[in-house]
Amino acid sequence: MSSLEFSKMHGLGNDFIVINAIDQQVTLSDSQIRFLADRHFGVGCDQVLLVEASDSDDADFRYRIFNADGGEVSQCGNGARCFARFVREKGLSDKDTIAVVTASGLIYPTIQVDGSVTVDMGKPQFEPRRIPFFAEEQATTYMVSVPEHGKKEVGVVSMGNPHAVMLVDNVDTAPVQEIGPLMESHEQFPERVNVGFMQLQDANHIRLRVYERGSGETSACGTGACAAVVSGIRRGLLSNQVTVSLPGGELQISWPDENSAVWMTGPAEHVFDGEIAWATLENK
Repeated sequence: MSSLEFSKMHGLGNDFIVINAIDQQVTLSDSQIRFLADRHFGVGCDQVLLVEASDSDDADFRYRIFNADGGEVSQCGNGARCFARFVREKGLSDKDTIAVVTASGLIYPTIQVDGSVTVDMGKPQFEPRRIPFFAEEQATTYMVSVPEHGKKEVGVVSMGNPHAVMLVDNVDTAPVQEIGPLMESHEQFPERVNVGFMQLQDANHIRLRVYERGSGETSACGTGACAAVVSGIRRGLLSNQVTVSLPGGELQISWPDENSAVWMTGPAEHVFDGEIAWATLENK
């Protein structure tokens, strides 16, 4: 095949290049992923998603996620919704609910009648070594020293990827671009971290901005929304059903209890299909 076929999709403005790696042979280097993700010289996206055949009897597909910097990560909630819509629209599956294996375990996206997608995001993890996060013992929140910004209280949780969530008075004026990169690469997070800035509206509604590791601030972050709600519930601030308003739109997050998975519902939109010559990628 002389060119690589792909689809451009987004979930609340968190955008993706989605590639069918079942019907075409796909091997991409870090530099090729960075080129594809580049908004000036490539196609442009926050993450590149690969749809692969599953080698497990428990799953229909394998889901791989690469950040704009070329690094592979374990989970992406907005991407999971787009993944589900992609396999349906491309005729790879006619199921309403698919089982998808990720680097952090199985997830089960379900396409709703209105076209939105609900995803079982799995159980959150709080044990520091499983996030991973350097701490002497597990706690609801931790104090983390940020250079030039003092100590910040954060809730730390893994939703298949690490998140640090801090409360702010107003997300519009929160120092996302200043604290985000400093926290992302903080020495207490050996695999870096996604940083959430959460503003409480009431027990059923929050506003959120997320600085994602390897991508910077995005219009929406599905796992970030889940992590923020979980952190808020554990702090006694939120109910079990929460609307999360992100710059790109709203997600509905549910966490019934501490023994349950987190459920996320939101839109997934197809933008266009395209192709790029392998000869172009070979030079990158």
